[in-house]
Amino acid sequence: MSLTPATIAIVKATVPALAEHGTAITTAMYARLFQDAHIKALFNHANQGESGAQVHALAAAILGYAQNIENLGALAPVVERIAYKHVGYHILPEHYPYVANALLAAIKEVLGDAATDEILAAWGEAYWFLADILKAREVVLRGEILAAEGGWEGWRRFVVAEKIRESGTITSFILKPEDGGPVLRHKPGQYLTFRLKPRGRPELKRNYSISCGPNGAFYRISVKREADGQGGSRFLHDDVAVGDVLETTPPAGDFYLGDAPQRPVILLSGGVGLTPMVSMAEAIARDHPHVEAHYVHGTLNSETHAMDAHVQDLAATCPSLTVTTFYSDPLSHDRLGETHHGEGFIAIDWLKRHTPLLEADVFLCGPKPFLRAFVSGLALAGVPAGRIHYEFFGPADELMAA
Repeated sequence: MSLTPATIAIVKATVPALAEHGTAITTAMYARLFQDAHIKALFNHANQGESGAQVHALAAAILGYAQNIENLGALAPVVERIAYKHVGYHILPEHYPYVANALLAAIKEVLGDAATDEILAAWGEAYWFLADILKAREVVLRGEILAAEGGWEGWRRFVVAEKIRESGTITSFILKPEDGGPVLRHKPGQYLTFRLKPRGRPELKRNYSISCGPNGAFYRISVKREADGQGGSRFLHDDVAVGDVLETTPPAGDFYLGDAPQRPVILLSGGVGLTPMVSMAEAIARDHPHVEAHYVHGTLNSETHAMDAHVQDLAATCPSLTVTTFYSDPLSHDRLGETHHGEGFIAIDWLKRHTPLLEADVFLCGPKPFLRAFVSGLALAGVPAGRIHYEFFGPADELMAA
Protein backbone atom coordinates (compact mmCIF):
# COMPACT_ATOMS: atom_id res chain seq x y z
CA MET A 1 0.00 0.00 0.00
CA SER A 2 1.20 3.53 -0.74
CA LEU A 3 -0.20 7.00 -0.43
CA THR A 4 -1.95 8.37 -3.50
CA PRO A 5 -0.34 11.31 -5.33
CA ALA A 6 -3.40 13.43 -4.49
CA THR A 7 -3.00 12.71 -0.78
CA ILE A 8 0.71 13.51 -0.89
CA ALA A 9 0.02 16.84 -2.62
CA ILE A 10 -2.70 17.82 -0.14
CA VAL A 11 -0.64 16.89 2.92
CA LYS A 12 2.36 18.85 1.61
CA ALA A 13 0.09 21.84 1.01
CA THR A 14 -0.87 21.84 4.72
CA VAL A 15 2.74 22.36 5.88
CA PRO A 16 2.40 26.16 6.35
CA ALA A 17 -0.78 25.71 8.40
CA LEU A 18 0.87 23.03 10.53
CA ALA A 19 3.91 25.22 11.10
CA GLU A 20 1.64 28.02 12.35
CA HIS A 21 -1.04 26.06 14.20
CA GLY A 22 0.58 22.70 15.01
CA THR A 23 0.77 23.26 18.77
CA ALA A 24 -2.86 24.38 18.92
CA ILE A 25 -3.88 21.25 17.01
CA THR A 26 -1.99 18.87 19.29
CA THR A 27 -3.27 20.66 22.39
CA ALA A 28 -6.83 20.19 21.16
CA MET A 29 -6.07 16.58 20.22
CA TYR A 30 -4.84 15.65 23.70
CA ALA A 31 -7.80 17.42 25.29
CA ARG A 32 -10.11 15.19 23.26
CA LEU A 33 -8.09 12.03 23.91
CA PHE A 34 -8.05 12.55 27.65
CA GLN A 35 -11.82 12.70 27.84
CA ASP A 36 -11.62 8.89 27.64
CA ALA A 37 -10.27 7.58 30.96
CA HIS A 38 -8.81 4.35 29.61
CA ILE A 39 -6.91 6.21 26.88
CA LYS A 40 -5.74 8.87 29.34
CA ALA A 41 -4.34 6.08 31.54
CA LEU A 42 -1.95 5.00 28.75
CA PHE A 43 0.09 8.21 28.93
CA ASN A 44 2.94 9.45 31.08
CA HIS A 45 1.38 12.69 32.28
CA ALA A 46 4.70 14.06 33.53
CA ASN A 47 5.24 14.90 29.84
CA GLN A 48 1.95 16.80 29.71
CA GLY A 49 3.00 19.35 32.33
CA GLU A 50 3.15 23.11 32.27
CA SER A 51 5.92 23.18 29.68
CA GLY A 52 3.67 21.36 27.22
CA ALA A 53 6.69 19.37 26.05
CA GLN A 54 4.67 16.49 24.64
CA VAL A 55 2.33 18.88 22.84
CA HIS A 56 5.28 20.58 21.13
CA ALA A 57 6.99 17.26 20.39
CA LEU A 58 3.91 15.85 18.68
CA ALA A 59 3.40 19.07 16.72
CA ALA A 60 7.01 18.82 15.50
CA ALA A 61 6.50 15.15 14.60
CA ILE A 62 3.34 15.85 12.58
CA LEU A 63 5.05 18.70 10.77
CA GLY A 64 8.05 16.48 10.07
CA TYR A 65 5.77 13.79 8.67
CA ALA A 66 4.11 16.28 6.33
CA GLN A 67 7.46 17.68 5.20
CA ASN A 68 8.87 14.19 4.52
CA ILE A 69 5.72 12.62 3.11
CA GLU A 70 7.62 11.77 -0.09
CA ASN A 71 10.75 10.66 1.76
CA LEU A 72 9.53 8.50 4.63
CA GLY A 73 12.94 6.86 4.93
CA ALA A 74 14.05 10.02 6.72
CA LEU A 75 11.53 9.23 9.46
CA ALA A 76 12.76 5.67 10.07
CA PRO A 77 14.63 6.50 13.33
CA VAL A 78 11.57 8.32 14.68
CA VAL A 79 9.28 5.42 13.74
CA GLU A 80 11.61 3.00 15.54
CA ARG A 81 11.64 5.12 18.69
CA ILE A 82 7.83 5.49 18.68
CA ALA A 83 7.31 1.75 18.12
CA TYR A 84 9.46 0.93 21.14
CA LYS A 85 7.58 3.52 23.22
CA HIS A 86 4.30 1.89 22.23
CA VAL A 87 5.61 -1.51 23.30
CA GLY A 88 6.77 0.01 26.60
CA TYR A 89 3.43 1.69 27.32
CA HIS A 90 1.50 -1.38 26.11
CA ILE A 91 -0.26 0.57 23.38
CA LEU A 92 -2.16 -1.88 21.18
CA PRO A 93 -3.77 -1.75 17.70
CA GLU A 94 -7.19 -1.07 19.20
CA HIS A 95 -5.94 2.23 20.60
CA TYR A 96 -5.06 3.74 17.21
CA PRO A 97 -8.63 4.72 16.17
CA TYR A 98 -8.95 6.93 19.25
CA VAL A 99 -5.91 8.93 18.16
CA ALA A 100 -7.15 9.17 14.57
CA ASN A 101 -10.52 10.52 15.63
CA ALA A 102 -8.99 13.01 18.06
CA LEU A 103 -6.42 14.24 15.54
CA LEU A 104 -8.86 14.82 12.70
CA ALA A 105 -11.36 16.50 15.01
CA ALA A 106 -8.60 18.76 16.36
CA ILE A 107 -7.52 19.75 12.84
CA LYS A 108 -11.10 20.70 12.07
CA GLU A 109 -11.51 22.55 15.37
CA VAL A 110 -8.36 24.66 14.94
CA LEU A 111 -8.39 25.29 11.19
CA GLY A 112 -12.14 25.71 10.88
CA ASP A 113 -13.42 26.10 7.32
CA ALA A 114 -9.86 25.83 5.99
CA ALA A 115 -9.95 22.15 6.97
CA THR A 116 -11.96 21.01 3.96
CA ASP A 117 -13.31 17.51 3.49
CA GLU A 118 -10.45 16.87 1.06
CA ILE A 119 -7.84 17.89 3.65
CA LEU A 120 -9.41 15.78 6.38
CA ALA A 121 -9.64 12.78 4.05
CA ALA A 122 -6.00 13.18 3.02
CA TRP A 123 -4.82 13.40 6.62
CA GLY A 124 -6.98 10.43 7.52
CA GLU A 125 -5.28 8.39 4.79
CA ALA A 126 -1.84 9.67 5.84
CA TYR A 127 -2.50 8.84 9.50
CA TRP A 128 -3.54 5.25 8.81
CA PHE A 129 -0.65 4.75 6.40
CA LEU A 130 1.81 5.66 9.17
CA ALA A 131 -0.22 3.78 11.78
CA ASP A 132 0.02 0.59 9.72
CA ILE A 133 3.81 0.98 9.53
CA LEU A 134 4.00 1.40 13.30
CA LYS A 135 1.66 -1.49 14.04
CA ALA A 136 3.64 -3.81 11.77
CA ARG A 137 6.89 -2.89 13.50
CA GLU A 138 5.31 -3.32 16.92
CA VAL A 139 4.15 -6.82 15.95
CA VAL A 140 7.76 -7.71 15.09
CA LEU A 141 9.14 -6.26 18.35
CA ARG A 142 6.56 -8.05 20.49
CA GLY A 143 7.18 -11.29 18.61
CA GLU A 144 10.92 -11.06 19.26
CA ILE A 145 10.29 -10.43 22.95
CA LEU A 146 7.89 -13.35 23.33
CA ALA A 147 10.21 -15.70 21.42
CA ALA A 148 13.13 -14.96 23.75
CA GLU A 149 13.66 -16.75 27.05
CA GLY A 150 12.02 -14.79 29.84
CA GLY A 151 9.99 -12.64 27.46
CA TRP A 152 6.46 -11.50 28.26
CA GLU A 153 3.70 -9.19 27.02
CA GLY A 154 1.94 -6.50 28.99
CA TRP A 155 2.51 -5.92 32.70
CA ARG A 156 4.56 -8.33 34.82
CA ARG A 157 5.03 -8.20 38.57
CA PHE A 158 8.53 -7.83 40.02
CA VAL A 159 9.52 -7.95 43.67
CA VAL A 160 11.95 -5.39 45.08
CA ALA A 161 14.68 -7.74 46.31
CA GLU A 162 17.14 -5.02 47.38
CA LYS A 163 17.11 -1.25 47.80
CA ILE A 164 20.62 0.26 47.67
CA ARG A 165 21.61 3.88 48.38
CA GLU A 166 24.12 4.78 45.66
CA SER A 167 24.62 8.49 46.46
CA GLY A 168 22.91 11.36 48.24
CA THR A 169 20.28 11.47 45.50
CA ILE A 170 20.29 8.09 43.70
CA THR A 171 18.94 4.76 44.93
CA SER A 172 19.06 1.41 43.13
CA PHE A 173 16.29 -1.19 43.15
CA ILE A 174 17.02 -4.86 42.40
CA LEU A 175 13.91 -6.38 40.81
CA LYS A 176 13.19 -10.11 40.56
CA PRO A 177 10.07 -11.61 38.93
CA GLU A 178 7.36 -12.57 41.39
CA ASP A 179 6.55 -15.66 39.30
CA GLY A 180 10.10 -16.98 39.73
CA GLY A 181 10.59 -17.33 35.99
CA PRO A 182 13.57 -16.22 33.90
CA VAL A 183 14.13 -12.58 32.99
CA LEU A 184 14.38 -11.40 29.39
CA ARG A 185 17.98 -10.38 28.65
CA HIS A 186 17.67 -6.72 27.71
CA LYS A 187 19.88 -4.85 25.28
CA PRO A 188 22.32 -2.74 27.32
CA GLY A 189 20.90 0.79 27.38
CA GLN A 190 17.21 -0.12 27.24
CA TYR A 191 14.61 0.94 29.79
CA LEU A 192 11.64 -0.47 31.68
CA THR A 193 8.22 1.20 31.75
CA PHE A 194 6.55 1.03 35.15
CA ARG A 195 2.94 1.31 36.24
CA LEU A 196 3.23 2.85 39.72
CA LYS A 197 0.31 2.97 42.12
CA PRO A 198 0.87 5.46 44.96
CA ARG A 199 -1.76 5.06 47.65
CA GLY A 200 -4.46 7.71 47.41
CA ARG A 201 -3.02 9.23 44.22
CA PRO A 202 -3.50 8.66 40.49
CA GLU A 203 -1.58 5.86 38.79
CA LEU A 204 1.74 6.89 37.25
CA LYS A 205 3.61 5.65 34.17
CA ARG A 206 7.38 6.14 34.24
CA ASN A 207 10.44 4.98 32.25
CA TYR A 208 13.67 4.07 34.04
CA SER A 209 16.84 2.80 32.38
CA ILE A 210 18.12 -0.61 33.38
CA SER A 211 21.44 0.01 35.14
CA CYS A 212 22.82 -3.53 35.08
CA GLY A 213 24.04 -5.67 32.24
CA PRO A 214 21.77 -8.43 30.89
CA ASN A 215 21.88 -11.45 33.18
CA GLY A 216 18.66 -13.47 32.86
CA ALA A 217 17.89 -13.25 36.59
CA PHE A 218 17.05 -9.68 37.63
CA TYR A 219 16.90 -6.02 36.60
CA ARG A 220 18.39 -3.07 38.41
CA ILE A 221 17.10 0.47 38.06
CA SER A 222 18.88 3.43 39.68
CA VAL A 223 16.60 6.38 40.31
CA LYS A 224 17.37 9.97 41.27
CA ARG A 225 14.98 11.47 43.79
CA GLU A 226 13.59 14.57 42.08
CA ALA A 227 12.34 17.05 44.65
CA ASP A 228 10.25 18.93 42.08
CA GLY A 229 9.26 15.87 40.03
CA GLN A 230 5.79 14.51 39.32
CA GLY A 231 5.87 11.91 42.07
CA GLY A 232 7.42 8.81 40.45
CA SER A 233 10.91 9.11 41.91
CA ARG A 234 9.63 10.32 45.28
CA PHE A 235 7.23 7.36 45.46
CA LEU A 236 10.04 4.90 44.76
CA HIS A 237 12.43 6.52 47.23
CA ASP A 238 10.00 7.22 50.05
CA ASP A 239 7.23 4.62 49.80
CA VAL A 240 8.62 1.50 48.12
CA ALA A 241 10.35 -1.01 50.40
CA VAL A 242 12.09 -4.35 49.98
CA GLY A 243 9.41 -6.97 49.38
CA ASP A 244 7.04 -4.61 47.57
CA VAL A 245 5.87 -5.38 44.04
CA LEU A 246 6.28 -3.17 40.97
CA GLU A 247 4.68 -3.79 37.56
CA THR A 248 6.61 -3.31 34.32
CA THR A 249 6.39 -4.08 30.64
CA PRO A 250 9.37 -5.76 28.89
CA PRO A 251 12.60 -3.85 28.22
CA ALA A 252 12.23 -1.42 25.32
CA GLY A 253 14.12 1.33 23.53
CA ASP A 254 16.18 1.89 20.41
CA PHE A 255 19.12 3.25 22.41
CA TYR A 256 21.43 0.32 23.12
CA LEU A 257 24.88 -1.15 22.61
CA GLY A 258 24.84 -3.61 19.72
CA ASP A 259 25.66 -7.30 20.07
CA ALA A 260 28.97 -6.95 18.22
CA PRO A 261 30.51 -3.45 18.49
CA GLN A 262 32.67 -2.75 15.44
CA ARG A 263 34.23 0.54 16.55
CA PRO A 264 35.58 2.11 19.74
CA VAL A 265 32.84 3.10 22.16
CA ILE A 266 32.51 6.34 24.12
CA LEU A 267 29.96 6.38 26.95
CA LEU A 268 29.16 9.96 27.89
CA SER A 269 26.82 10.78 30.76
CA GLY A 270 25.75 13.57 33.06
CA GLY A 271 24.15 13.06 36.48
CA VAL A 272 21.68 10.21 36.66
CA GLY A 273 22.26 9.68 32.93
CA LEU A 274 24.90 7.19 34.08
CA THR A 275 22.27 4.45 34.43
CA PRO A 276 22.27 3.06 30.85
CA MET A 277 26.02 3.65 30.67
CA VAL A 278 26.67 1.36 33.63
CA SER A 279 24.60 -1.30 31.86
CA MET A 280 26.74 -0.86 28.74
CA ALA A 281 29.97 -0.81 30.75
CA GLU A 282 29.03 -4.11 32.42
CA ALA A 283 28.28 -5.65 29.02
CA ILE A 284 31.58 -4.40 27.55
CA ALA A 285 33.62 -5.71 30.48
CA ARG A 286 31.96 -9.13 30.32
CA ASP A 287 31.19 -9.69 26.64
CA HIS A 288 33.41 -7.31 24.63
CA PRO A 289 36.72 -6.90 26.51
CA HIS A 290 38.53 -6.42 23.19
CA VAL A 291 36.59 -3.19 22.40
CA GLU A 292 38.31 0.08 23.24
CA ALA A 293 35.83 1.87 25.51
CA HIS A 294 35.92 5.23 27.30
CA TYR A 295 33.38 6.02 30.01
CA VAL A 296 33.30 9.77 30.70
CA HIS A 297 30.91 10.96 33.41
CA GLY A 298 30.09 14.40 34.77
CA THR A 299 28.43 15.14 38.11
CA LEU A 300 28.53 17.77 40.84
CA ASN A 301 30.76 16.06 43.41
CA SER A 302 31.24 12.92 45.51
CA GLU A 303 27.87 13.42 47.20
CA THR A 304 26.04 13.01 43.88
CA HIS A 305 28.50 10.55 42.30
CA ALA A 306 26.73 7.20 42.15
CA MET A 307 28.14 3.73 41.50
CA ASP A 308 31.74 4.93 41.27
CA ALA A 309 33.28 1.94 43.04
CA HIS A 310 31.32 -0.46 40.84
CA VAL A 311 32.44 1.25 37.64
CA GLN A 312 36.05 1.36 38.82
CA ASP A 313 35.89 -2.37 39.58
CA LEU A 314 34.66 -3.00 36.03
CA ALA A 315 37.60 -1.02 34.62
CA ALA A 316 40.02 -2.97 36.84
CA THR A 317 38.86 -6.22 35.27
CA CYS A 318 38.77 -4.86 31.71
CA PRO A 319 41.97 -3.08 30.58
CA SER A 320 40.24 -1.78 27.43
CA LEU A 321 37.75 0.23 29.55
CA THR A 322 38.94 3.67 30.70
CA VAL A 323 36.92 5.68 33.24
CA THR A 324 37.14 9.48 33.63
CA THR A 325 34.95 11.56 35.95
CA PHE A 326 34.50 15.33 36.03
CA TYR A 327 33.19 17.22 39.08
CA SER A 328 31.67 20.62 38.33
CA ASP A 329 31.31 21.63 42.00
CA PRO A 330 33.73 19.55 44.09
CA LEU A 331 33.37 19.48 47.87
CA SER A 332 36.19 20.51 50.18
CA HIS A 333 37.13 16.88 50.85
CA ASP A 334 37.05 15.85 47.18
CA ARG A 335 40.54 15.26 45.81
CA LEU A 336 41.53 15.61 42.16
CA GLY A 337 43.14 12.37 41.05
CA GLU A 338 41.42 10.40 43.80
CA THR A 339 37.67 11.06 43.82
CA HIS A 340 37.63 12.51 40.30
CA HIS A 341 39.86 13.12 37.31
CA GLY A 342 38.86 16.56 36.06
CA GLU A 343 37.07 19.68 37.27
CA GLY A 344 34.46 21.72 35.46
CA PHE A 345 32.36 20.33 32.64
CA ILE A 346 33.16 17.73 30.00
CA ALA A 347 34.31 19.52 26.84
CA ILE A 348 34.35 18.46 23.21
CA ASP A 349 38.01 19.55 22.94
CA TRP A 350 38.91 17.27 25.86
CA LEU A 351 37.16 14.36 24.13
CA LYS A 352 39.09 15.08 20.93
CA ARG A 353 42.40 14.95 22.81
CA HIS A 354 41.75 11.94 25.01
CA THR A 355 39.42 9.64 23.08
CA PRO A 356 39.12 8.34 19.50
CA LEU A 357 36.13 10.67 19.06
CA LEU A 358 35.93 10.69 15.27
CA GLU A 359 36.27 6.91 14.96
CA ALA A 360 33.91 5.91 17.78
CA ASP A 361 30.25 5.30 18.44
CA VAL A 362 29.22 7.86 21.07
CA PHE A 363 26.40 7.06 23.50
CA LEU A 364 24.87 9.97 25.44
CA CYS A 365 22.48 10.22 28.36
CA GLY A 366 21.87 13.07 30.76
CA PRO A 367 19.76 16.15 31.49
CA LYS A 368 18.28 18.12 28.62
CA PRO A 369 20.97 20.89 28.62
CA PHE A 370 23.68 18.21 28.59
CA LEU A 371 22.12 16.43 25.63
CA ARG A 372 21.30 19.62 23.77
CA ALA A 373 24.94 20.68 24.00
CA PHE A 374 26.46 17.35 22.99
CA VAL A 375 24.03 16.18 20.31
CA SER A 376 24.77 19.34 18.33
CA GLY A 377 28.34 19.79 19.57
CA LEU A 378 29.47 16.35 18.49
CA ALA A 379 27.94 16.81 15.06
CA LEU A 380 29.73 20.15 14.66
CA ALA A 381 32.97 18.47 15.76
CA GLY A 382 32.68 16.06 12.84
CA VAL A 383 31.19 12.97 14.46
CA PRO A 384 28.89 11.37 11.84
CA ALA A 385 25.21 11.57 12.82
CA GLY A 386 24.90 7.78 12.59
CA ARG A 387 27.47 7.42 15.39
CA ILE A 388 25.74 9.77 17.84
CA HIS A 389 23.28 7.76 19.93
CA TYR A 390 21.29 9.32 22.76
CA GLU A 391 18.59 8.50 25.25
CA PHE A 392 16.21 11.10 26.58
CA PHE A 393 13.13 10.34 28.66
CA GLY A 394 10.35 12.64 27.61
CA PRO A 395 9.62 14.47 24.37
CA ALA A 396 12.89 15.05 22.52
CA ASP A 397 11.67 17.59 19.96
CA GLU A 398 14.48 20.06 20.64
CA LEU A 399 17.11 17.36 20.34
CA MET A 400 15.69 16.07 17.07
CA ALA A 401 15.74 19.61 15.73
CA ALA A 402 19.38 19.93 16.76
